[in-house]
Amino acid sequence: MNKNPLIPFALIAVFGIGLMFLLGFVGLGNMDEMANPEKKEEVTANASPEELFKGKCSACHGVDLSGGAGPALNDVGSRLSVDEIKDTIKNGKGIMQPNIITGEDMEKVATWLSEHK
Repeated sequence: MNKNPLIPFALIAVFGIGLMFLLGFVGLGNMDEMANPEKKEEVTANASPEELFKGKCSACHGVDLSGGAGPALNDVGSRLSVDEIKDTIKNGKGIMQPNIITGEDMEKVATWLSEHK
């Protein structure tokens, strides 16, 4: 009835090494996607400004624009112009990182936000 106590540890080690190889190969398969972020913008090209906002901004500014970690944006159009909103999106402000939304998507979101007065 003396069982070798090293066998469970050896099995766990073999399983762990196998899992590392598997995850490494999965990462190699995703290498092109991670290296080319431009392809991700193509997916959002047909998205509405509301969808873009919900996907990129609502975590901090709230789904209903009421704020949270970031300031409330429900009346941002009465405080900032479209160009000022685009400048904030492009350069960031406070803890907000720059270029969260770029290109035409930034233009759509800035115009949509400027309508909230």
